[in-house]
Amino acid sequence: MNHLETLDEYFIEQRDEHLGQLKDFLRIPSISALSEHKNDMQQAAEWLLNSFKEAGLENLSIDETDGQPVVYGDWLHAEGKPTILVYGHYDVQPVDPLNLWETGPFEPEVRDNKLYARGASDDKGQVFMHVKAVEALMQKTGGLPVNVKFIIEGEEEIGSPNLEKYIEANKDKLAADVIVISDTGMQGPGQPAVCYGLRGLCGVQIDVQGAKSDLHSGLYGGGVQNPIHALAEVLASFRDKEGTIAIEGFYDNVRPLLDEEREAYQALGFNEDELKEEIGVTELFGEKGYSHLERTWTRPTLEVNGVFGGFSGEGIKTVLPAEAGAKITCRLVPDQDPDEIIEKLNAHIEKHKPVGVTVTVTEFDKGKPFITPFDHPAIQAAGRSYEKVYNVPTAYTRGGGSIPIVAAFDEILELPVVLMGFGLASENFHAPNEHFHLENFDQGLRVIGDYYYEIAGFEKDELKK
Repeated sequence: MNHLETLDEYFIEQRDEHLGQLKDFLRIPSISALSEHKNDMQQAAEWLLNSFKEAGLENLSIDETDGQPVVYGDWLHAEGKPTILVYGHYDVQPVDPLNLWETGPFEPEVRDNKLYARGASDDKGQVFMHVKAVEALMQKTGGLPVNVKFIIEGEEEIGSPNLEKYIEANKDKLAADVIVISDTGMQGPGQPAVCYGLRGLCGVQIDVQGAKSDLHSGLYGGGVQNPIHALAEVLASFRDKEGTIAIEGFYDNVRPLLDEEREAYQALGFNEDELKEEIGVTELFGEKGYSHLERTWTRPTLEVNGVFGGFSGEGIKTVLPAEAGAKITCRLVPDQDPDEIIEKLNAHIEKHKPVGVTVTVTEFDKGKPFITPFDHPAIQAAGRSYEKVYNVPTAYTRGGGSIPIVAAFDEILELPVVLMGFGLASENFHAPNEHFHLENFDQGLRVIGDYYYEIAGFEKDELKK
């Protein structure tokens, strides 16, 4: 009996038991954003620690931070074999609006082979799968083919404010050969995907101040600078009509797209016409010479997320507003640095601001982009494990969004990061009626178990980034 048959036997035998345990985990309302759930956060951490113990992990600890605790466990008896560091999170999003849930968000229920509950897909269900893959191998073979370390945090849904400090302070404890994260999605139903890159992020607010108070437009209009006009002029200067960003030096460090990557994206058969119909637009928009996937996965952006100022109530109020503002975010790609981009953005605004107003720029979220080359052995090994279980080719993708802590792992520990998720975009994570397709729960358990064997076949030097 090979290891996949061994895993299959165990997971079939234990499926009802495992689903019952996962439901217990999902009943804990571990909402990190709400202070009234502090005790629930501790309960979730303790539940997870106990599940580590039952699976056979050792050196267990609940490590305090300045916020919510980190849960750690390991198994380090595969002498000479690589070490996998598994990262995930046990906190979940708030549940509002509650009235849109068909069943209680912390009352797990299976309907149509989907498990409904807050955290089912993001990320308790996917963390639980890694624990049970370890348990299966320990129960059926008495050990693991690789060394493993688990670091599961409780603040991912609020931006992981304390985790980077924890990683810096525990570099030796977290030393490994590859980091595996199951907090992403598949390309579609029955279509596995390995995400090997994410865009970074920087955000600012631009405030334009004119006169000390609103002015009568009849008395002052045409003689005093209007902050909304001034803001519009600055915003218009950021991009040309084709969507190319006009900030000097913005593209200087952008890593070019490889021909092999472009071919891999084309092979996905993405239908841009279907996308236009789905989101309700007549045309897609972006840099010339790039497909939609290339624009949203591999190219940087500058987007205006909100504009405010002046009178917006019913009717007309003939004022010249004293102030106006906008919120801006940039998605960044390797090898752009958020601090450098904000510096260039500030220089551009200073150069293009109209006379008669004061412009202030306030920084907000920042996160570096991340990429592990898609031909890296750890990435390709994940693809092989998916293909053995799903019996279809694996897609290799980048994500247009940002998970800043992934870049921190990449930068601090200097390890390849493998994002092998099992969720689907339709599963309502962060929204009412979040759910997890149980066919991906079942198949994902086997993929994870097989991946441990795939990594065991490498020498440590082969996995260096």
